[in-house]
Amino acid sequence: MTRVFSHFLFPRYGEGFSYWNHQSVFYPKLITKNLYLRNPVNKDWKVWKNLRSESKKFLEPWEPVWQVDSLSKPNYRRRINRYAKDAKEDTGYAFFIFRSKDNVLLGGINISNVARGARMSCSIGYWIGERHARKGYMFEAATKVIDYIFNDLKLYRIEAGCIPNNHASASLLRNLGFQEEGYAREYLKINGRRHDHILFSLLADDGTN
Repeated sequence: MTRVFSHFLFPRYGEGFSYWNHQSVFYPKLITKNLYLRNPVNKDWKVWKNLRSESKKFLEPWEPVWQVDSLSKPNYRRRINRYAKDAKEDTGYAFFIFRSKDNVLLGGINISNVARGARMSCSIGYWIGERHARKGYMFEAATKVIDYIFNDLKLYRIEAGCIPNNHASASLLRNLGFQEEGYAREYLKINGRRHDHILFSLLADDGTN
């Protein structure tokens, strides 16, 4: 069933939060001290392609195999259409991360597997360009996205996972307050073969007890 969005779902206006209508979806723009996050659009293709291309060796070990046309314009447009569909149906939300001072694209964060009803949960994934890594940008961006998930999407549980030797990702999640919950064998096919994953979660009540 398609969810019709209203200001009830996105209740806050003012500093750090604004809206614009993209393909009939009211999509949030998240603002932090040094960054802003917004939905990907067609005009972002070239800068996205360039950043992903130059970071390919850096990103490939942690992602599904890149297809031959992964960075093509038609493939990117299909990706944008899927993001818009997910947001309209309240199943996922994609954000690009930009540096405020020069509007440079740094990376992205995806909210996926949004489940309401009894679960009230979602998953998050993220990527950053190699030249922007280890500078605190992802921590700042993810902190804002977590706030959005709990306070605006009104979800209770966030799930994330990473390959055991992805120490940077595991460290980020722990620094964000995520707790390790378990170990899933051959959980996802990454870079051409199935990998075990460490599973993490963050609850809306964590840190308040």
